[in-house]
Amino acid sequence: MSTETALTDLSAAVLSRGGELRAGGTDTTARQRSGVSPGPFTDLGGAGHLRGCTALPGGGLRIGALTTLAELAADPHVRAGWPAVALSAGTAATPQIRSAGTVGGNLLQRNRCWYYRNPHFSCLQKGGTGCPARQGDHHFGVVSGDGPCVAPHPSTLAMALLTYDAEAQVHGESPRGVADLYGDGDRLSHGDHLLPPDRILTAVHLPAPLPGERAACHRAISRAHAEWPLVEATARLVLEGSTITHAAVAAGGVARVPLRLTEVEAALTGREATPDVLAAAAATVLARCRPLPQTGYKAKLFRDTVLEVLERAVGPAGAV
Repeated sequence: MSTETALTDLSAAVLSRGGELRAGGTDTTARQRSGVSPGPFTDLGGAGHLRGCTALPGGGLRIGALTTLAELAADPHVRAGWPAVALSAGTAATPQIRSAGTVGGNLLQRNRCWYYRNPHFSCLQKGGTGCPARQGDHHFGVVSGDGPCVAPHPSTLAMALLTYDAEAQVHGESPRGVADLYGDGDRLSHGDHLLPPDRILTAVHLPAPLPGERAACHRAISRAHAEWPLVEATARLVLEGSTITHAAVAAGGVARVPLRLTEVEAALTGREATPDVLAAAAATVLARCRPLPQTGYKAKLFRDTVLEVLERAVGPAGAV
């Protein structure tokens, strides 16, 4: 059986049986155990051709969707050429999760809102009509955006891929930008991505790296280890002397979708990498912030997290 036929059969199985696809199982197992997602599950584990990293013509890279986060973080080719990807994969979750969690699973996972994860609550994410977090406890919620659901998107890897303008390959479809997996946050009132349940994400394509690029990632969390970030950010910079000639910055944990911070990039490009310039660029994110009653603290944390990754990327700690 050809690989294309195998993927078509897996997709058809979801259409006929219902339920959802399962990759590493780190998210689906937790939701199944809590009773939120009863299945049935169609496993992708046998699709071994979806695992591993392959060089592309022109210097790019293909990352198979079943590549684990641990494999991605440890790959010397990725670490050398696409440091923001390696750093984000290596800081996500815990070592145990990274050893099983996959690239595709990280991009398409569900949010961590405790109302969504509790089978005793109805919410938009489960086909309901309201968001109990908006009127309830939402201190881990969004600080940017006005959509009906207030749960931040959980994908650390998506945030980093945005800084590379990476493309997602879905079986049977033309490549699309990773950002197009999510669209506008207002469109994610009933899910955390825009792919139908039977669509199979097969790979992510990265463009050729920029000579001399440096990167940094940082997660602001509420305890030392094994915690979902309150805010996280990734920065890619290229410097000629002390002048920033290229900047790509993204953030997570603050909105319904991972955010590319074009205002920060514009404030950096062509400027000297001085402390004042970095601080002013980071402060531009405050204009995005529309806090909920309990997420006002995230505005300052958002700004400071962006500043942290800019400072790390400019300094020697920015290298992998």
